[in-house]
Amino acid sequence: MSASPALYDLAPAVLTVDLDALARNYHTLAAVSGRPVHPVVKADSYGLGAAACARRLIAEGARTFFVARAAEGVALRSALGPEAIIYVLDGCHGDVIADLKAADLRPVVNQPGQLQAWTAANGGAWGLQIDTGMNRLGFRPENAPDPSEGLTLVMSHLACADEPQSPMNRRQRDTFAGIADRYPDTPKSFANSGGCFLGDDFGFDAVRPGVCLYGGGPEGRPDPRIAAVATFSAEVVQVRDVPVGETVGYSCGFKPDRPTRIATVAAGYADGVLRSYTGRGSGQVWLNDGLRPIVGRVSMDVIAVDVTDAPDTAVGDRAELFGANRPLDDAATAAGTISYELITSITPRVPRRYLG
Repeated sequence: MSASPALYDLAPAVLTVDLDALARNYHTLAAVSGRPVHPVVKADSYGLGAAACARRLIAEGARTFFVARAAEGVALRSALGPEAIIYVLDGCHGDVIADLKAADLRPVVNQPGQLQAWTAANGGAWGLQIDTGMNRLGFRPENAPDPSEGLTLVMSHLACADEPQSPMNRRQRDTFAGIADRYPDTPKSFANSGGCFLGDDFGFDAVRPGVCLYGGGPEGRPDPRIAAVATFSAEVVQVRDVPVGETVGYSCGFKPDRPTRIATVAAGYADGVLRSYTGRGSGQVWLNDGLRPIVGRVSMDVIAVDVTDAPDTAVGDRAELFGANRPLDDAATAAGTISYELITSITPRVPRRYLG
């Protein structure tokens, strides 16, 4: 009896994750920052699969991880076993404290009520977030609590790390340095992906990169130091010639002004191809050794690609929506968004295929 085919052999659209490239990025970020790297694996490692990514990162030397939600932490604990340290950025709320304790998760406490609840529950180890100007999560500096039992990390988060010239970076760094002096015996973490590249004094004791691990550049554009990790590709399932005067797609979204060859590619918004590509003119995919424009409206299951300049395109060819040939940041810019949204938008219908 033959083995059943893998899901990625059956699916026309696949997200391929290069774990060797992930490992290279991990070591690059450690070298650039000169600090231990504590990977952020929230949102299922930005859509790439937290279990597979975190296991590889463990093998490369990582020991401390960050997720956003308690449920993510519980799943990661199951995947990694007891040795990893896992922080939950949401902190702790009354209805999740028991789950945090049962899975040996550490909440990043963001406000007094959370600290009181965790202490009352004899919760154990916890982290503290200081809001240094982002006004999102964390204690304001003037309200920061005194050091207390179980505190194992003090952290903050940069608002403008992808803009190295922003004065906000230095203001936040200096604010954090000032408040950190209150916790002399507790490790400090400040730099996210972009922060790893801002200079040695942004590093403190450990860095917490996310998107740069997964192939996004630290300034929202491709960076030669960061390797492509994810490749989102889909098959050409039909090729047709469209004469002048006819249209392509819903609402007659594209009306060619020359005889045009159209490849129908089996990926749409149900797979994570953002509908914002529609009508932008800059939506492009890599197909047959060149960038080809997406034309007409993005549909649920397919997109139309103009391959007039690649007339040999055939059914079965693969189009790369982002990857080594179509950098993630460039693809995001073409969609009018950022790499974070693009990579986390790939839906569960698209199987993940791991290399390395």
